[in-house]
Amino acid sequence: MLKNMVQSADKDDPRVTRVGHFLRKTRIDELPQLLSVLRGEMSLIGPRPERPEFTEEFSHEYPGFEQRLRIKPGLSGYAQVHGGYDIDPGQKAKLDCYYIDHFGLKMDAHVFF
Repeated sequence: MLKNMVQSADKDDPRVTRVGHFLRKTRIDELPQLLSVLRGEMSLIGPRPERPEFTEEFSHEYPGFEQRLRIKPGLSGYAQVHGGYDIDPGQKAKLDCYYIDHFGLKMDAHVFF
């Protein structure tokens, strides 16, 4: 039912306009999240935030998906760098949990660079 109401973005999402494509390509669309980092609501590195509706749905489909919420979300994350759009939520959760289990400056530097 949820899949008919809310859609996650795909790599070549047909809903993206030319302006939206430019914003995504230049990452200008991430600027509001930078404000969240400055306010302390997010970190630079951590699991990418997921819509609450998706977190609830994916937690039923992929047990343990909600474990990604153990730390603050980040602008960039281990799963984003190592999987991008091509992985399913279960794989994303596994990669994010790996990051959380190995959390530290060395891991953050690995993701950052």
